[in-house]
Amino acid sequence: MNVRIKIAVDPVKLNEAMKRFPRDRAMWIDGREVAGEGETIERRSPAHGVVVTRVPRGRANDARRAIASARKAFDAGRWPHETASNRARVLLKVADLIDRDRETLAILDTLESGKPIAQARSEIEGAADIWRYAASLARELSGESYANLGPDRLGLVLREPIGVVSIITPWNFPLLIVSQKLPFALAAGCACVVKPSEMTSASTLHLGLLLAEAGLPEGVCNIVTGYGPEVGAPMTTDPDVDMISFTGSTAVGRAAVAASAATLKKVSMELGGKNPQVIFPDADMDAALDAAAFGAYFNAGECCNAGSRILLHASIADEFLAGLAVRAGEAKVGDPLDPETRVGAIISADHLGKIETHVKSARESGAVVRTGGARLESNGLFMAPTIVENVDPSMAIAREEVFGPVVVALTFETVEEAIALANSTSYGLSASVWSRDVDTAIGVGRGVRAGTVWVNTFMDGTPELPFGGYHQSGVGRELGRNAVKDYTEEKTFHVHTGPRTSWWLPRGA
Repeated sequence: MNVRIKIAVDPVKLNEAMKRFPRDRAMWIDGREVAGEGETIERRSPAHGVVVTRVPRGRANDARRAIASARKAFDAGRWPHETASNRARVLLKVADLIDRDRETLAILDTLESGKPIAQARSEIEGAADIWRYAASLARELSGESYANLGPDRLGLVLREPIGVVSIITPWNFPLLIVSQKLPFALAAGCACVVKPSEMTSASTLHLGLLLAEAGLPEGVCNIVTGYGPEVGAPMTTDPDVDMISFTGSTAVGRAAVAASAATLKKVSMELGGKNPQVIFPDADMDAALDAAAFGAYFNAGECCNAGSRILLHASIADEFLAGLAVRAGEAKVGDPLDPETRVGAIISADHLGKIETHVKSARESGAVVRTGGARLESNGLFMAPTIVENVDPSMAIAREEVFGPVVVALTFETVEEAIALANSTSYGLSASVWSRDVDTAIGVGRGVRAGTVWVNTFMDGTPELPFGGYHQSGVGRELGRNAVKDYTEEKTFHVHTGPRTSWWLPRGA
């Protein structure tokens, strides 16, 4: 079923955007562009339906070549032994270059992913900020010393780069998510192999050129494009890889962990979420409505952090949902290249079909679609902002990640019931609590099992605060003051000075 709203795109804006960069891209291996074995992957803009980029279809041999380059750069190169100040200098230069090329990078992400250009520009700005934060941590990375072990002993704990890191990133935030991983690995002194999503590779490939321009040595960062079974699989199993940093679905993350088990690699997994916004009657309703709409429809809901569950106190449910429906109807869905657009296109036809199936199944289970619920009439792939109510916590749409502009509403009567509802999925990535009462806000926040809890706001972020989840939302944390440490190993030095008591000969012998 199509909602009777037609989405049109501006061909003039599209032509102007596509003049800014070549459509054909190359992989980046051992400090140079590599075309692969000749096959390419064409990416069509989900909003415009035209080919916007072509990237090599990498194979296992390309992945192994990239891993070998990273291994050589780590084992025999200078980067792991560079001073912290020199590493920081390169990272700061990369941040400056990202700022310089912000418009190009934003357009690449917009055309390939369908996200609004205003949002993409903000993401690129945020990515540069993360690189600068990583540079500051490079100079703070330190170990420990223990001079209290006795007069003839000294203990040192050193932090050394873990080695070669496979970084696998998703399609929903192409440059932002690689920037939550790569600069911290580089700050620690690691060498890396990066695989962006085959649907949104262009901005990451452009980043490879910026790394070279900034002075990163050859082989320290390699970028391979292609499909998961062909490129991602060897990146998770190769014995020359020491760590995997992955962002994506819980199902794929689980498979990556299983594949890495044979060689016992360190893993960092940022996976799915079914994140609640818990709203009490004393909340600032205008602010809560704005946050609920933002949490549900930002990036067309294609966000692991999306506020896809609204948990409402029963006394305010009808009023709140009426207000949210107004905001859903007012959110501008349209051409991602229009700076006024707030909700762009869905990443692919297959994914749009999955979103529609979730909504259809909810209807068949007795839920009610208050607004939206279907794709919009267009040559592109657009979904109407959707609210589903009369939802039971046992329904699939209340438990599973839809990853689209769809929010479900559930109600509660007591604080205890709100906490139980918030914790009623297998995820635990983030949550928010809306109340002017500090006891309520802190009590619910303490009770919710999630890696991030916002109070009277939603989806605020800063590089200084760690990000990650409980349960099936992942393993480990990104960002925060320990982000560089995550890419290191600890080495204990136990130093003995002076004569040592002999174990073999008895005393006095």
